[in-house]
Amino acid sequence: MPLYEHVYLVRPDLSAQQVEELTGQYKAVIEQMGGKIEKNEYWGVKSLHYRVRKNRKAHFTLLNIDAPAAAVAEVERQERINEDVLRMLTVRVDELEAGPSAMMRKSDRDRDRDDRGPRGDRGERGDRDRFRDRRGRDDDNDAGVEE
Repeated sequence: MPLYEHVYLVRPDLSAQQVEELTGQYKAVIEQMGGKIEKNEYWGVKSLHYRVRKNRKAHFTLLNIDAPAAAVAEVERQERINEDVLRMLTVRVDELEAGPSAMMRKSDRDRDRDDRGPRGDRGERGDRDRFRDRRGRDDDNDAGVEE
């Protein structure tokens, strides 16, 4: 069967539980038509780069699907009817990505960055005694003449 990556965006005023219920409905449709969901990732509420139906944010969900084309077409049809779904995109792929998606890896990377502290590995500014320019002169020598 063909493999698909399907991402859909839902209005931000819905709760995460309601988004999971929608995902459950779409999963049931796919399984009913002989397919299966390989991976289901909820990416959370994210900001949109431009307004979509007067919304600046949306719930993002990724589904990796192994199903016939008719099953995916039916899910897309139901999403077009549903007023809560803002956008969707389905892409046929040669193979499904194993492990977490790029969006989930990005959030892990962001969490690691937060653990380093406010200045990261650079240290505080007070640790530096003097600053030198490219020619090796001290910064506090205004005339530019070395003594």
